[in-house]
Amino acid sequence: MNKEILKERIDKLCGKKYKFIFNGSRNQREKFHGVIVKTFPSVFLVETCDKTSRIKSFSYNDVITSNLQIIEK
Repeated sequence: MNKEILKERIDKLCGKKYKFIFNGSRNQREKFHGVIVKTFPSVFLVETCDKTSRIKSFSYNDVITSNLQIIEK
């Protein structure tokens, strides 16, 4: 998938709540709900919908390599 096309798709997802599954290093898997709040040329920001309401950043390569899954809630 082309990074430019993916950025356009993620731009359209801004402001809506989604479920995210992130496959980190050493077989660590993190599941959380959040809202994509802002996109940049190389990364996008997700605000988590939990007690702490953290901001996490992800690269478009995380989605391309399937390290991050975005699932419609």
